[in-house]
Amino acid sequence: MSYTVGSLFAGIGGICYGFQQANCEIKWANEYNRKACDTYENNFSHELHCQDIHEIKDPAKLGKVDIITSGFPCQAFSVAGYRKGFNDPRGNLFFETARFIDAIKPKAFLLENVKNLKGHDNGNTFRVIEEVIKNDLGYSFTSFILNAKDYGNIPQTRERIYIVGFKDKDLANEFEIPGKVKLKKTIHQLIDSDQKDDKYYYQSDHQYYPELINTVKSKDTFYQWRRVYVRENKSNVCPTLTANMGTGGHNVPIIQDNFGIRKLTPEECVNFQGFPKKFKFPKEMANSHCYKQAGNSVVVPVIKRIAEEMVRVLELKP
Repeated sequence: MSYTVGSLFAGIGGICYGFQQANCEIKWANEYNRKACDTYENNFSHELHCQDIHEIKDPAKLGKVDIITSGFPCQAFSVAGYRKGFNDPRGNLFFETARFIDAIKPKAFLLENVKNLKGHDNGNTFRVIEEVIKNDLGYSFTSFILNAKDYGNIPQTRERIYIVGFKDKDLANEFEIPGKVKLKKTIHQLIDSDQKDDKYYYQSDHQYYPELINTVKSKDTFYQWRRVYVRENKSNVCPTLTANMGTGGHNVPIIQDNFGIRKLTPEECVNFQGFPKKFKFPKEMANSHCYKQAGNSVVVPVIKRIAEEMVRVLELKP
């Protein structure tokens, strides 16, 4: 059977692609950022609610789904104050996710976040999340950290924490965290070998051009800015893509191609997130927005593996 999905904090659809590839049907999605919504709508045709999640007062009206996914931003919140429950008027975004789960009561959910969620606020944030999910919502709680290069056959170092829960807690015992897979895909399969627009290349008048020329020698690996110097990434995989790549900031991935030394294009960035070839940014979208959206996204093949396992478990008790 095909399981239905509702996607919160959907971004440009990385989690949605993963579940689609696991033969699930996305019924609806929610995203607040208008530019991200534009990109999402350029690639998906199902219902998208482009609005602040706090404004959706009755989540059940969006429609019943089997699985809820949420890539909610990590925010601090008071452990003492959380006793007000997930209807806390301060509107922490995890509690908004919990509000949707409570209203819709899906069979399962997947939460995705940055690796350091576990240590955020000395571990208080994570403890509250676990307590709300297990005690207030009545779901199982399984958390794990996966790196894209080890679990997604994508040559990018990208560690993320995932939390999976089932309404039927017996099913949680059946869920198996995906195991490692061999990294077969190389960076050359995801980098476009054609010459790019001049704006992507570092020119001789760039203040750090002498440093680049001295350091960037190989076409088989990545380099990255480390504030005031350039470092070679000796692991032959792409360093973690970040949302600030388009600002010329810290950790910008750099490559050498047949035409010079350049940044990745936004299209190459989504390649390193495992997005399907059919994915397209809107033609009028500024590069700064494209970079931010790519850096904020998820690695699709990792999501697909988690989704496939969730589907396998749900089918044990359809």
